[in-house]
Amino acid sequence: MTLLSIAGLEVSFGGRNDPVRVLHGVNLTLARGEVLGLVGESGSGKSVLAKAIMGLLPGGGRVTRGRIDFDGDDLVTASGARLRQLRGSRIAMIFQDPMATLNPVLRIDAQMLEAIAVHRRMSSAAARAHCIDVLRKVGIPAPESRFLAYPHELSGGMRQRIAIATALLNDPDLILADEATTALDVTVQSQILHELRGMCEAMGTALVWVSHDLAVVSGIADRIAIMYAGRIIECGPAEQVIARPAHPYTEGLIGSVPDGVAPGEALRQIPGLMPAPHALPAGCAFHPRCTRTEPLCEQQFPDWRDARDHGAACHFARLPEAIG
Repeated sequence: MTLLSIAGLEVSFGGRNDPVRVLHGVNLTLARGEVLGLVGESGSGKSVLAKAIMGLLPGGGRVTRGRIDFDGDDLVTASGARLRQLRGSRIAMIFQDPMATLNPVLRIDAQMLEAIAVHRRMSSAAARAHCIDVLRKVGIPAPESRFLAYPHELSGGMRQRIAIATALLNDPDLILADEATTALDVTVQSQILHELRGMCEAMGTALVWVSHDLAVVSGIADRIAIMYAGRIIECGPAEQVIARPAHPYTEGLIGSVPDGVAPGEALRQIPGLMPAPHALPAGCAFHPRCTRTEPLCEQQFPDWRDARDHGAACHFARLPEAIG
């Protein structure tokens, strides 16, 4: 059953007389309990999309077209009061830097208890017990003592686990994780990914994991959506996208992973840089960096093509029906 449906979403920044569009006709769906990996380079529009869903676009940013339907609520036209009801209760967000989430002058207990009090009626004792239980579930050792600590008294991994626990407090239907483990070492990152995936499965919570790291996403996601220059350019089952990428940009991302490169061998990379939102080339935005560019790519943006739940916006997409 569909929980989130995004249709034709466009987001612009700047003045109304000279806006710069950063999202272009984004279409995306998410089922209840599904884990979606949203992948792309910095500047592709991943974080803007997540913040648009939350209704937290920074100053100057606005949705100029399209719908974000969340279980019957259109988040684009919803009132501020309705969005405040949904945020933290049914939709939660985990940010990249836990210190941007946690208040450095308040103890953990004060911050977590406030997150419950805003949305639920619960006795003080029950709320404390619930917080400690969730801290234990996300792998916090001695949660009773960590519950009374200040953020600066905890390691980066502990702070991020607490940010995740805070997002889980009210049993949300949807969690948006924006580069939530990028700053952590790979061992802690792997542990958190495994635990969060398990909790989402147990609770039936849908998760959108935003990342630039395709290797990380491939280990947690059911489906993967690839973003480039403000558009979804490929989307499909995770195993299929990794094993048989349809878009040359996805091929480039997979080829850029250093695994399998012999010592002394040059690392593979996608040439060039992603274009700025105000200076997109004509046709397909990826064509200046693409290894399969044809004249048509420079003249016309490709239509979306799909087969077997796997789609891509490429004139020469290598989709399942084409490769057998």
